[in-house]
Amino acid sequence: QVQVVESGGGLVQAGDSLRLSCVVSGRAFSTYMMGWFRQAPGKEREFVSAINWSGRLIDYADFVKGRFTISRDDAKNTVYLQMNSLKPEDTAVYYCAVRRGYGELATIPLEYDYWGQGTQVTVSS
Repeated sequence: QVQVVESGGGLVQAGDSLRLSCVVSGRAFSTYMMGWFRQAPGKEREFVSAINWSGRLIDYADFVKGRFTISRDDAKNTVYLQMNSLKPEDTAVYYCAVRRGYGELATIPLEYDYWGQGTQVTVSS
C-alpha cells in the first residue's frame, strides 16, 4: 500500500507564501504522476496542479497560474507545491494524489489511485 503524507499547511495572511510537501512511500515514486487538489467547505474537490513522472509535463488550474509552482524531488520521494501571493479564496484542505503509470496529465480526482489525508491552508484577509 502506498502511503501519502502532506505537510506544510497553516494560517497565513493574504499575500503570504506557503510551501506544501508530499512524501510518498515505496520505490516507485519516480514512475508516478503526482497531483495537488483542494477542497473548500461545501465545495467539490478541485484540481490545482499536476506533474508527470519526468517532470517535463506540468499543468495548473487557471486560478493558480503564475502564483503556484509544482516540483518534484525523486531522491526524496517528494512533490512540492510552492504557493505565492495567497488569497483568501485559496483557503481549503489541500490533498496530494498519486497516479500510477504514464500518460497525459490527469486533472480529475477519479484518475488518481492514492491520496493523502490533506493539509489545511487558511488565508486571512
